[in-house]
Amino acid sequence: MTTLSSQAAPAVSAVIERLQAWPGEHRVAVGLSGGVDSSLTAALLRDANWQVEGLTLWLMSGKGACCAEGLVDAAGLCEELEIPHHVVDSRDTFQQEIVQFLVQGYGDGITPLPCSRCNRAVKFGPMLDWAEKERGINRVATGHYARLRPDATGGRTQLLRGLDARKDQSYFLYDLPQAVLQRLIFPLGELTKPDTRAEAARLGLRTAEKPESQDLCLADHHGSMKAFLDAYLPERPGEIVLADGQVVGQHDGIEHFTIGQRKGLGVAWSEPLHVVRLDGAMNRVVVAPRAEAARADAVVGAVNWVSIDPPTEPMDVEVQVRYRSAPEHARLTPLPPTGSDHQAERPHRCRLDFAEEQFSITPGQAAVFYDGEVCLGGGLIQA
Repeated sequence: MTTLSSQAAPAVSAVIERLQAWPGEHRVAVGLSGGVDSSLTAALLRDANWQVEGLTLWLMSGKGACCAEGLVDAAGLCEELEIPHHVVDSRDTFQQEIVQFLVQGYGDGITPLPCSRCNRAVKFGPMLDWAEKERGINRVATGHYARLRPDATGGRTQLLRGLDARKDQSYFLYDLPQAVLQRLIFPLGELTKPDTRAEAARLGLRTAEKPESQDLCLADHHGSMKAFLDAYLPERPGEIVLADGQVVGQHDGIEHFTIGQRKGLGVAWSEPLHVVRLDGAMNRVVVAPRAEAARADAVVGAVNWVSIDPPTEPMDVEVQVRYRSAPEHARLTPLPPTGSDHQAERPHRCRLDFAEEQFSITPGQAAVFYDGEVCLGGGLIQA
């Protein structure tokens, strides 16, 4: 196994130097999925002379990037790096926190976002707890493309976008609490994906050429997202209607549709129609022409202010309403919590007024707020 040398790219050498200068004890558990990103994370920390242990969460049985293949590759990598490897059975937690959450949400007519919830409820907090309790290690590193900037005064650690805009994953990390964020390390935040591939190949890592999964892990596991939903939800055919209730078609389950969708509706109409609402109570898919499908505002709840204190006055922000969407300018106005919000873990709410109308504001998805490279926070679109 090759180690750090003068052949490493300057960006990689800079990462190694930062890791070597990291304050505190240099012991870390690296969350290993069996992919190239987490593999290089472990290798970089090893080459920076950290005491590294691999930690893989067993989330599902059988096929899937997070399961059988990933476990084998993670174990093989740890053998190559000569570091310990631990597997933690998290299948029950994943079933309760993610599978049941998705099934409930899709059944109710929303499009849930599992990844940020999984990061908060299944991965980071539980990994930190296990590493500290079982191994006496109080830091966890992962292969996420995001950056952290500790406050020099000892206050909040800020979450920043990854340097590689095409791979930035801060959108999925907005919901992490400060107590977790301050104990994390993201070595790849300063690298691009080509940097990662090139360095993994130079080091001879077994995962250097491993392709990335293009789907949600549950879609990989079941073959498609439709197959996953069909396995958990009974068939519920219903009507496709216009906003005034006029029936224009039939559907095979509202869970198979998403806001903004145009193709695959099976509706013949004088102009293209788009999904604008999923009515869980009536089991209806509501459609409209594109001119009627855009919205200029949204209400966001369960907000986590990750990098700043909760604001009390309106502020201008950039907002992403989907992982791959471009940031959009909006005016954010804090809203008072509702009665049920007072008891919630995430009581903060806000209203977003966009500078330009948005076409696919989807209840259940995350709206994440930015100030340039700083991820301020985010929440779930409610309406």
